[in-house]
Amino acid sequence: GKNSSRKGMRTKSSEKPASDDHSVPVARDEVRESCPPLGLETLKITDFQLHASTSKRYGLGAHRGRLNIQAGINENDFYDGAWCAGRNDLHQWIEVDARRLTKFTGVITQGRNSLWLSDWVASYKVMVSNDSHTWVTVKNGSGDMIFEGNREKEIPVLNELPVPMVARYIRINPQSWFDNGSICMRMEILGCPLPDPNNYYHRRNEMTTTDALDFKHHNYKEMRQLMKVVNEMCPNITRIYNIGKSHQGLKLYAVEISDHPGEHEVGEPEFHYIAGAHGNEVLGRELTLLLMQFLCQEYLARNPRIVHLVEETRIHILPSLNPDGYEKAYEGGSELGGWSLGRWTHDGIDINNNFPDLNTLLWEAEDRQNLQRKVPNHYIAIPEWFLSENATVAVETRAVIAWMEKIPFVLGGNLQGGELVVAYPYDMVRSLWKTQEHSPTPDDHVFRWLAYSYASTHRLMTDARRRVCHTEDFQKEDGTVNGASWHTVAGSLNDFSYLHTNCFELSIYVGCDKYPHESELPEEWENNRESLIVFMEQQVHRGIKGMVRDVHGKGIPNAVISVEGVNHDIRTASDGDYWRLLNPGEYVVTAKAEGFTSSTKNCMVGYDMGATRCDFTLSKTNLARIREIMEKFGKQPVSLPARRLKLRGRKRRQRG
Repeated sequence: GKNSSRKGMRTKSSEKPASDDHSVPVARDEVRESCPPLGLETLKITDFQLHASTSKRYGLGAHRGRLNIQAGINENDFYDGAWCAGRNDLHQWIEVDARRLTKFTGVITQGRNSLWLSDWVASYKVMVSNDSHTWVTVKNGSGDMIFEGNREKEIPVLNELPVPMVARYIRINPQSWFDNGSICMRMEILGCPLPDPNNYYHRRNEMTTTDALDFKHHNYKEMRQLMKVVNEMCPNITRIYNIGKSHQGLKLYAVEISDHPGEHEVGEPEFHYIAGAHGNEVLGRELTLLLMQFLCQEYLARNPRIVHLVEETRIHILPSLNPDGYEKAYEGGSELGGWSLGRWTHDGIDINNNFPDLNTLLWEAEDRQNLQRKVPNHYIAIPEWFLSENATVAVETRAVIAWMEKIPFVLGGNLQGGELVVAYPYDMVRSLWKTQEHSPTPDDHVFRWLAYSYASTHRLMTDARRRVCHTEDFQKEDGTVNGASWHTVAGSLNDFSYLHTNCFELSIYVGCDKYPHESELPEEWENNRESLIVFMEQQVHRGIKGMVRDVHGKGIPNAVISVEGVNHDIRTASDGDYWRLLNPGEYVVTAKAEGFTSSTKNCMVGYDMGATRCDFTLSKTNLARIREIMEKFGKQPVSLPARRLKLRGRKRRQRG
């Protein structure tokens, strides 16, 4: 069998039923249909549908033989990285029960995911059956066909069947394997389920969507064209702009959705979704493109919920932060890119942990309490070394930092893939030499709520019956996790955003399959649609908001908003407006600004929808007033300590 892409090609082929090994297929000239994956990687195929002749242990059972499944760090008894046969001989097999008649067209295989071992199947036979007892082997002329498998353990290899086979079961029978290894494999099966109107089980479980959206994978040009279409449909509420360029010169396009696009409205919070920091995590990119279409369509239809969201929030959507990486992944396709093709930028940088490590600066300052505090608990400055041209910083990272410094974001979500969980900061452990440790922020309760607001409205994230994607079971925290307690990351976008800006940022892992097949997009949209909207609504509905003004009614920029008992402050935007995300409760809030006397209020956050208004008016300090008057008349205020020193010096000279 040859390794080839799954694009439709002109070929003489026929369909062959498994029930009659002696039937002669009738060749006809047709465009060969490219069938989608059955869903081993996406977990649509359940563990109960996978069977094997033998297995080394439970963690290497048939249920682990899924394309791109990842082993745990310890590769333990429960979560290993492949199906591995209990013996190395020609009688071993792994099979899939499709539970209905299916036209099988191809097989994709991988070796074992392991840091320590090298195991893969080098060649195999394919068999099909209707009853799991009588098997028909795929033939090549008069003999059994031997398909060429893998030559290493991570790159997927596709083999198309010479003739599509119609059956319920399909079995892979390894014929040779890596000399120094064992029979181990991960796989995906390509097949088209045949219509079965009498089967209630399948009709009940089929997912459909009523949204008329463009459900396909979009390369860079198609993404830009789709943005243009949305902008032309909704010119009054959308604006296309770019925040910079990638290493290869591709513009990093964003779409703004607001009732006054192009301007920050006083009192209106700013929100963003970022996707595609890892170029091969494609589902987030497509979900954001679907979201912008959906918001436009629903606004035109005057859906009151969407109209309110658009009019009360300035939404920014950046679908592809790493377009260079995406183009690599797109060339490989949804099944053949493996786990990491296109993950990094063109110059090999992982954007997700390419931001400055501000956590260490903060924690070291907190640990040295006897010294004068030089590091604030917010708006921590970026270290000088990071700003130098020689620093290993991606141009995409610098573009995002400039974007976040320019726009006063309140809340943001970066969509990632390969898991099904919402991770909240801190992402970095506080203890040295630990790789996992719960590291909460001062706003831990707020972050937990924000994470839960997405997870609880997702169709699968909090479903206790669902199978884990790879090795982690996040059900004990209802589909959410503190980033550092999962795995430590220094310089993450979430931590940087929290410590350098006002923005509360979370990582939303939207699916087990980083790059699902096009046919899966409608279902993935249904899984995530409500969550994407609910998460945006949180900044409108939770916390306090308001203005900080001087006695003349002018907004004070850069004023500090402190909440008693929460060791993390935020600042007002250039017009003096602010948003502070808080859970329901009563808070003592203080506003202070340089040159002004501080003001403190009690602010109540209720359970009703909508943020609580909490405005402040600050008066200038006496010293600030004196300076203002002196500057007005061209004189400088006298520094009293300096004046005393002068007088003492004059007296000494007079005595001498």
